[in-house]
Amino acid sequence: MRTLRRVLVYLGLGIAVIGATGVLAVVITVFWLTRDLPSIETLRDYTPPVTTRVYAGDGTLLGEYARERRIFVPIGFVPKLITEAFTSAEDKNFYNHPGIDPSGIMRAAVKDMFNVLQHKRLEGASTITQQVAKNFLLNSSQNFARKIKEAVLAIRIDATYSKQKILELYLNEIYLGENSYGVAAASLNYFGKSLDELDVAEVAFLAALPKAPSQFDPVRNHQAAVDRRNWVIGQMYENGYITKEQRDTAQAEPLITQTRAFGSQTQDADYFVEEVRRELYARYGEQALYDGGLQVRSTLDTALQNYAVNALRAGLVRYDRRHGWRGALSNIDINGNWKDTLKAVQNQSGVETWRVAVVLGFDGQTTRIGLNDGSEATIPWSEITWAHHQNKGSPWGGPPPQKPADVYKPGDVIYVEALPNGANEYGLRQVPEINGGIVAMDPHTGRVLALSGGFSYASSQFDRAFQAMRQTGSSFKPYVYAAALDNGYTPVSKVLDGPFEMNDGSGHIWRPKNFERGGYLGMATLRRGLELSRNLMTVRLAQAVGMDKVIEYPIKFGAYDHLQPLLANSLGAGETTLLKQVTGYAVFVNGGKRVIPSLIDRIQDRNGKTIWRHDGRNCDGCDQDDYHGQQEPLLEDVREQVLDPLTAYQMVHMMEGVVQFGTGRSVLAVGKPLAGKTGTSNEAKDVWFVGFSPDLLCGVYAGFDNPRGLGGNEQGASVSAPIFRDFMKGALSNTPGIPFRQPPGIEIVKIDHKSGAVGGTFPEAFKPNTAPGEPDAPNGELGGNSTTFGGSTTATDDSATAAPTVDPANGGLY
Repeated sequence: MRTLRRVLVYLGLGIAVIGATGVLAVVITVFWLTRDLPSIETLRDYTPPVTTRVYAGDGTLLGEYARERRIFVPIGFVPKLITEAFTSAEDKNFYNHPGIDPSGIMRAAVKDMFNVLQHKRLEGASTITQQVAKNFLLNSSQNFARKIKEAVLAIRIDATYSKQKILELYLNEIYLGENSYGVAAASLNYFGKSLDELDVAEVAFLAALPKAPSQFDPVRNHQAAVDRRNWVIGQMYENGYITKEQRDTAQAEPLITQTRAFGSQTQDADYFVEEVRRELYARYGEQALYDGGLQVRSTLDTALQNYAVNALRAGLVRYDRRHGWRGALSNIDINGNWKDTLKAVQNQSGVETWRVAVVLGFDGQTTRIGLNDGSEATIPWSEITWAHHQNKGSPWGGPPPQKPADVYKPGDVIYVEALPNGANEYGLRQVPEINGGIVAMDPHTGRVLALSGGFSYASSQFDRAFQAMRQTGSSFKPYVYAAALDNGYTPVSKVLDGPFEMNDGSGHIWRPKNFERGGYLGMATLRRGLELSRNLMTVRLAQAVGMDKVIEYPIKFGAYDHLQPLLANSLGAGETTLLKQVTGYAVFVNGGKRVIPSLIDRIQDRNGKTIWRHDGRNCDGCDQDDYHGQQEPLLEDVREQVLDPLTAYQMVHMMEGVVQFGTGRSVLAVGKPLAGKTGTSNEAKDVWFVGFSPDLLCGVYAGFDNPRGLGGNEQGASVSAPIFRDFMKGALSNTPGIPFRQPPGIEIVKIDHKSGAVGGTFPEAFKPNTAPGEPDAPNGELGGNSTTFGGSTTATDDSATAAPTVDPANGGLY
């Protein structure tokens, strides 16, 4: 008995020692593992990477830039239904445990015993607080040491932060698939809704995702996603968050997601958005752009953008069709499985309404085609009559086709577009070889309202509105005429339209010519010279005024950064971009003020604080809470005055004549007061039209990326002016036709339109006392090198001011 007692004592002591040793070992292990845990203080100032978003003026989302698609939402703005769903799915005892859930650990331990026997992945018992610890402070490794650290950190976090703060961290950080970080981004990306718009079933689906986003993908694993969602709905019911009726309704609701593409939510704004991205990158750097959560309100008007894109595409297609069909994209075997082969052919046109098709055969003059979805349709004969093959010996191509086989053959892969008649008929399409750009601007502020840098961004990312440096041709001439009006000339001053030649000092003779190959006008008014875009009159005028004076105008207007005082530049030999040329023209219509072009109105940081505005003026009276009949605040006009307002109006009035009587007559179809100028460079390599209404400015450029002549008699009047016309028709369709604003001091005198003599019926604009017969009216006419008489038609280059920049054999610019 005594021996037994002694054995029991020793056994008890042994167990106690072993127990104490075990406890000590656990304490030492825990201490060792947690001795260098990261500080939970980093959670206090949580600033996660947030998506930078760019919006149009009407709030439409244009672009997103992010490494992680996240929209941070403070917990106070998270609907209660969201927190109830996520706690039901991930941690039903969240509000009652100290960071770890002992009961949950026991349940997971029992399950894991069976998982080990069945060689399944072990289940965790991580609470939401533990997930916060892992996501923010640790890694995702599956080992005992990490779980110990996670538990200790969770207890510390729970003791330091409120449950609401922990939920805020969790709901904004958690990954929910489709590159969605946080519940707000997931709500938008899966359902296109804000959090407060979600119903029970949609909230439950989001709460189902943290466990395994790819496993419960609604597209690839639809049934698994539905089952998991319905389980979450059941948990919400068991926890008392929803009623039985809500449960049954939500579980019966079909799971329909509309995964939102990353980036622009409007069509054909890619060129605009890319320019905004470049500006943000240059201004704030890469980290701020992709992680900083900037909120950018751009200047883009979505309605005007649609008009601009459609007008540019239609104009480029019109030109392209005039010059013929270049052939099919490729040819495939239609005797086998053509449907799968055609599916592999990508639509690289960049036009969403175009489709890839294959020619299957002909029924008389009708073409049978197969579409990339496997269906069949037809192309009526009327839709391919334009497709004459190109002929290198003729600028207009070969003879028109007589039958479909003259255009393509069976197996040819082509682009088509559905006709609006609903008869399953399609039209033949071709991506134009020519390209171009269009810019629409508010001439009073410089805000870029619409922009497209090419036929489509998918077919070419080169931005011809911002990046292409091209000769402006005759669209430069308004700067010459403005300089003349500032230096003693009037709209009815006369200049000789006749042959001109100049020795450039090296023995070469430069002989510029008018575009029209007919006769000359002789002595003609400045108005007629600008309306009809007469090169020879412009050259004489520029030489008389002095190119050193002329080049000051486009530079101070913002159209050029620098320009040499060479006489050939008076005809647009110098290169600039479409955006800059449009900016220069803004000075004419806005009364002589220089504007700074901008694609951005305002930039806010992630907290909503405005950190940049295009309009940097302060308005002390703009923040009043109520209106009691007080006078509206007046803001100072800080724009630089770079042109006499009277000269600016005279130029507008003369450019109205370009539309009414001259090279821009096709624009008359808009039916509203418009002004502008065509431009065609040497050999028609670059064609322009820049014009405006009183409050809307638009410029169009077209040409080949590798410069070559457009062929035939193509010019700004035939290519670019119709694009401007189509844009303005849409843009001004709901606005009244208001006249251009006349500044104080302008005198309107009736003259004869052609001769400029007083006494006719045409209202001409003069500065005070400068009309014919008045005291300050200029005397004489300009011919040759003289400002007062006809004189010689031959000029000698005495200085760099008059030197041409083109080879004399090229015949000048027009």
